[in-house]
Amino acid sequence: MAGVQDQLEIKFRLTDGSDIGPKSFPVATSVATLKESILAQWPKEKEHGPRTVKDVKLISAGKILENSRTLGECQSPLCEIPGGVTTMHVVVQAPSLEKDKKATNQTKKNKCLCVIL
Repeated sequence: MAGVQDQLEIKFRLTDGSDIGPKSFPVATSVATLKESILAQWPKEKEHGPRTVKDVKLISAGKILENSRTLGECQSPLCEIPGGVTTMHVVVQAPSLEKDKKATNQTKKNKCLCVIL
């Protein structure tokens, strides 16, 4: 029984409703390792896929999971159902958006504004 509790069955739900998995992971697995697994299994036919681990956000039980944490630390009470499959939502953050945000912020800082009353 202890071996079963040390493993979590997880499937990853993509934004279009399709799934990757389910696959079994040890509770000591880091979130960063999960993201690497997602990158390796990402469907090649999908456009705008993640390029790096930083492009992927994992959401479980309404919380964004941090890369440095393990599955055991992020585990919700719903994961304790024997034989249950945990669904984690995958959000891909487009890398170009961050560059656009930085450029927008820089133009706002360099802008001069005068108001005449």
